[in-house]
Amino acid sequence: MNNYFLLHGSFGSPFSNWIPYLRREIEKQNGIVYTPDMPTGVGLQTYENWERVLLVYADCGLLNENTIIFAHSIAPVFISKFLVKNKLKVRRLVFVYGFNQYFGINEEYDTVNESMYFIDLAAIKNYCSDIVCFYTDNDPYVKMTAEKEFADTVSTTQIMIPSGGHLNSESGYEEFSELLPFLE
Repeated sequence: MNNYFLLHGSFGSPFSNWIPYLRREIEKQNGIVYTPDMPTGVGLQTYENWERVLLVYADCGLLNENTIIFAHSIAPVFISKFLVKNKLKVRRLVFVYGFNQYFGINEEYDTVNESMYFIDLAAIKNYCSDIVCFYTDNDPYVKMTAEKEFADTVSTTQIMIPSGGHLNSESGYEEFSELLPFLE
C-alpha cells in the first residue's frame, strides 16, 4: 500500500498552498499521508535541520519503496539530496516547481535555500524511476530556465502549466487537481 509525503517549500508550512487540498484528497481514498512541518526561516531552514525531521520517518520505515512524495519549490532539491545521501528508494516523486543552484530571489531566500543545493542532482534517478516535474513559464521568483534545467535533469515526465506563477496560493493554487493522477 502506498503512503504519501507532502513537503512544503521555503517559509512555507503544511497548511499552505495546495498541500491541505491534496491531503484531503488522499485521505478521501483512505491513504496514509504525512505532512511534516519543516523548520523555516533564516537560521532554522537548513538541509541538516530538514534532514533531521525526515530521518525520524525513515528510521521508522515510513519512507520506502511504496512512498510517493509531492514536494514544492525548494523541497524537490532537498528531497533529492536527502534520498541520494541516505540511499533511500521511493516509488514516485512529484516535484512542483523544483530548482537547484539558483540564486537571486532575495537575500533571505538565497540564504535558506543554499544548503539544499547539491552537485549530483541526476543521481536521484538511482533512487526513483518515476519522477514528474511541474513548472511554469512565469514564476515571479525563479526563472523558467532554472526550473526547466531541473526538470530536464531529473524527470521522466514534465508538465508545463502556462501562466501558473509559483504554483502556490498566491498564484491561485490552493487546489491543484492536476496532481491527482499521480496518487496511483
